[in-house]
Amino acid sequence: MNTSPQYTYDHYVKALMDISQAITSDLFLEDLFKLIVMVTAKVTGVAICSLWLVDENETPPLIKLKATQSFEPEYVKDRALRLHEGVVGYVLSTQRPYVIADVKNHDRFKEKEMANRLGLVSMVSVPLQGKEDKVIGVLNCFTCQPHEFSETDINMLTAVASQAAVAIHNTELIIKTRVIERELQTRKQIERGKEILMDRRKMSGEEAYRWIQKRSMDTRKSMLEIADALILSEEL
Repeated sequence: MNTSPQYTYDHYVKALMDISQAITSDLFLEDLFKLIVMVTAKVTGVAICSLWLVDENETPPLIKLKATQSFEPEYVKDRALRLHEGVVGYVLSTQRPYVIADVKNHDRFKEKEMANRLGLVSMVSVPLQGKEDKVIGVLNCFTCQPHEFSETDINMLTAVASQAAVAIHNTELIIKTRVIERELQTRKQIERGKEILMDRRKMSGEEAYRWIQKRSMDTRKSMLEIADALILSEEL
């Protein structure tokens, strides 16, 4: 971690501002994940920062590596852990920060070969506390020199992790909202297309829908595209 208190504080505030700003931006989730680890690594001065998130779409749920600012192939490869596995699983289950002075000599840390290759020594892992105190993931920070993470270090990282959790949650909501809006717009256009067919060809609503559906399959175009073409022809 950076040694100057003022330097650390200034960059810590900047980190929170960067992540907060991302909440209202047009970032995709993957971009947001990368921003979080890059900002966190910059503010702390650690060698590697990694972001793990719970994937509840898996059965049983897994916690998956989503981003790291390190470009080492040994570290960025796709990995997933069970919810109670390793340091990440432990922090997820206890919902508390966890510090390891030397990862190569700690039983709970399982990736010792990777640590040896990358020269990793000390580690701090903090939970990403989401809405209603639900932990949605874990943020890991590694140093390449022995380091004693102070209470201030941990508090700062916890604050960054909390802000990251809010950014992730809100970005997911934005994405879901846009998907719903597109779906509603598609339905609206198809309904308009149906009305045009019902008026032109004296079809029932069901017959018009089936006509659009068949036309979509025959032309390999979406039903929305067929509906849009009908609406355009009507306007012309």
